[in-house]
Amino acid sequence: MNTTTIVSILAAVVVTSIVFIGIRQMRRRARIERLRKTTANENTYNHALGLLSDIPGQYLNAELKLLLVNQMEYASRQLTRLRADLPAQNWLESCQQTKQQILENGDDRKPVKIDSPERAGEVKGRLQSLATLIEGMHKDGKIDSATARKNLKYLRFLAHKTDADMHVFQAREYVKQNRIQKAIQAYHLASTELGKSRDNPIALRAIKSFRTRIRELEALNVDGKETASTGLQARRDRESGQPLHKEERMTKRADNDN
Repeated sequence: MNTTTIVSILAAVVVTSIVFIGIRQMRRRARIERLRKTTANENTYNHALGLLSDIPGQYLNAELKLLLVNQMEYASRQLTRLRADLPAQNWLESCQQTKQQILENGDDRKPVKIDSPERAGEVKGRLQSLATLIEGMHKDGKIDSATARKNLKYLRFLAHKTDADMHVFQAREYVKQNRIQKAIQAYHLASTELGKSRDNPIALRAIKSFRTRIRELEALNVDGKETASTGLQARRDRESGQPLHKEERMTKRADNDN
């Protein structure tokens, strides 16, 4: 075997080894990329599902619900194409059923009371997460600029509404406790919060309702003070009259003795 043949064989071995290593690396990179896409789409699905489930029903209108369901549907389709070891087909069917319910106004999610600053903070955090999701959908070209702006503006209103709802809940509790002045202050705070979204017709109607309620409570508070004042004066009259009656009785007894 001459030198040329040996060199050719060695070269062929080297080339074959390089090709084999290259193919292995390409397959490895493909597996890693497939795993990355699978994880990303699974996280997308779960994130959208969590927002749809956790944001109180009174805050999600049909458009926001459909945005979330569309995101879940997109992720499910991607997972199906990737042949992920997940029930992606079941998820896709569930998304389609939920979408149909929303379109037919059959998706009735229960409202949740915003009864504390902590609860309000939780809800606002989820609304902010939804805003970030919508910004991402716009960046990825899934929704246009007009749709993104409209829904982000609505989410800002919902953030203000969350604080307003918390103040209204507190106001109603104060009324039950007959702490009228505290209730009036809480309604003022609710009105101030919604005043940050004066371009929203829902906010304007709510502010008008709060002002009416404030006037009612102020009238009730005045009546209560007058009643309390009248009661206090009557008690003072009774107390001031008792010594006089006692003195008159003592005087009469002394006259009788004489």
